[in-house]
Amino acid sequence: MAAVAAGSAVAADRVVAPKLAVAAIAGALLSSVALAQGGAPVFVPVENWAEMPPGKETLGGMHGDVAVDADGNVYVSVEIEGQGIHVFAPDGSFVRYLDRAPPDFHGFVIRDGGDGEHLYGATLRGQTIVKMTLEGDIVFTLERDVIPREYWVENRFSDELGVLLSGIDVAPNGDLFVTDGYSSDYVHRFDSDGNYLETFGGKAAPYHFDTLHKLAVDTRYDPPRITAVDRVNNRVVQMSLDGEFLGVVNDELGLPAAVAIDGDYAIVAELQGRVAVLDREGNLVAEVGKNTEEGIGSNQMPPERWRTGFVVAPHGVATNAEGDLFVAEFNRFGRIHKFDR
Repeated sequence: MAAVAAGSAVAADRVVAPKLAVAAIAGALLSSVALAQGGAPVFVPVENWAEMPPGKETLGGMHGDVAVDADGNVYVSVEIEGQGIHVFAPDGSFVRYLDRAPPDFHGFVIRDGGDGEHLYGATLRGQTIVKMTLEGDIVFTLERDVIPREYWVENRFSDELGVLLSGIDVAPNGDLFVTDGYSSDYVHRFDSDGNYLETFGGKAAPYHFDTLHKLAVDTRYDPPRITAVDRVNNRVVQMSLDGEFLGVVNDELGLPAAVAIDGDYAIVAELQGRVAVLDREGNLVAEVGKNTEEGIGSNQMPPERWRTGFVVAPHGVATNAEGDLFVAEFNRFGRIHKFDR
């Protein structure tokens, strides 16, 4: 579905998650770059890009994200206390852990909000928003109490009222936008110092969100807007920075889990075994890592079944200055891809 004009209504009915096309031969894999139309980027997989940290055969359980700093270093969140962020050099060699990083960064970005590059993350079970230096020092931690209690709801991990923060990004003026994607589907806005400003979105009209999983401040537009993945509804949607619902970009995706903006394109990680490249109108112009092997969408696939260039359950995406693509998987062993552009 191409982009809907600003202010257009969205159907209230939920869309059942589609199954990606099954290959004619059971278990067959499609090309890792199955489609590239008219000048759209083509990504070539890099085999064994990431060097394992000393003493480790795998990275460890990942249910998080990936980001790249201005020097091309790649940051990956891993669910291990004291090793919450792994840092890799541009060539894939392991550099260090950010040992003060929480082990449950579900979504994080690296942005310059006017005071130099920092890492901004949303913790899932910790229910916090964290700003860190790239050396790993904590600048501030916002506890869930900064979000008004009228927006707290019961969630899947606890009968207590609260939030389950899942995605974050930073506007050019330093404002933070954080989505409560595993709970209320609201977006909470803060200023650069962490002061609460407003809340919008949610499950009611006109938004009708169902797991607003992650978001990106989309600077392809003037003024910038929010492009977000509405996972269970299989949609990419857009809102103004003030929360006005602008419309549906595409509603034919396979459980979209993350979105990154690169040049003219929105790059979307789909849990159902694909990374989609959308143009400004929401058209699918390229697909990366497309996989039809049994077990896609699960975090259980072991390393002996991995194939270079084929994703299983993409959960985070980022690009570097050259446009190379990094994909973080939802995987109990931990997996990070690089695709050269």
